[in-house]
Amino acid sequence: MELAIGTVQFGMNYGVFNQEKKDVDYCIRCLDYATQNGINAIDTATAYGIAEQVTGKFLKKRTISREKLFVSTKLLPNILDDYEQKDYVAIIRDNLIKSLQVLNLDYVDAYFLHSSRYAHRPDILAALEEVKKEGLACHVGVSVYDTDEAIACIKSPFVDYIQAPYSVFDHRMKEKNVFKMSQQNGCTTDTRTAFVKGLIRLSVDEVPDYLADAKPILDKLDQICKKTGYTRIELALNYIKREKEINHLVFGIRDLEQLQEDIAAFDKDVSEDVLDLLDQEFTDIDTNIVIPSLWKK
Repeated sequence: MELAIGTVQFGMNYGVFNQEKKDVDYCIRCLDYATQNGINAIDTATAYGIAEQVTGKFLKKRTISREKLFVSTKLLPNILDDYEQKDYVAIIRDNLIKSLQVLNLDYVDAYFLHSSRYAHRPDILAALEEVKKEGLACHVGVSVYDTDEAIACIKSPFVDYIQAPYSVFDHRMKEKNVFKMSQQNGCTTDTRTAFVKGLIRLSVDEVPDYLADAKPILDKLDQICKKTGYTRIELALNYIKREKEINHLVFGIRDLEQLQEDIAAFDKDVSEDVLDLLDQEFTDIDTNIVIPSLWKK
């Protein structure tokens, strides 16, 4: 497994408190630091504000060779809803070409549908595969939210990649055997939301009222940290790192200091008995807590 730097916070305000994005030059500095310190994968999306533009400006500098980089992006959510099936291929192709122009690339390594419900649409998945056949994307797939969407993609003959949520608080994909099933069917898996949109970084006192149910969960995590000597970030990243079927762990950062902390935490090994304890302590957490899109402010 390798780290992939997520760019949503480079392109738009984001996080539990909708924190303001950094300026473009600062974001490029972060990407420079990441790629010079062992991170060779970048995940972005057209829907992430100016994230593709930021990524494109970084890539234009050519501080790391294209062959060493893995770059993924995503089609705008719901964009195919307003078109007929005969237009799907053209719409997907045209949007990917626009993204490639912004990214200063000839191809992306993975192109995802950003509407997870499209996982249940074989007609759309078949249209998506065309950009792979044309060499505009090495792999194609869906950014999913639920296990049924992930399994639909894994069973599809048109999909060879998924991006799925997975964290120390959200075990759904592993519990439904998604990672092993994906590998067995020749489908690659990346995971995201390692820090649950920044929730795992907050002290208990910082948690907003609309996430009050998360406070005892964070408190329990702090108790484990105190008992074992590991930090929250070390536990959060290493919990994911032990799943050998995952290709990239996509994570977002607010600043360069967080990036440095995350790289160091990922490189530190956490003992298996502690990871097993995390499995036991954080099962069946309410999806209204672990899935940020369900948060009710």
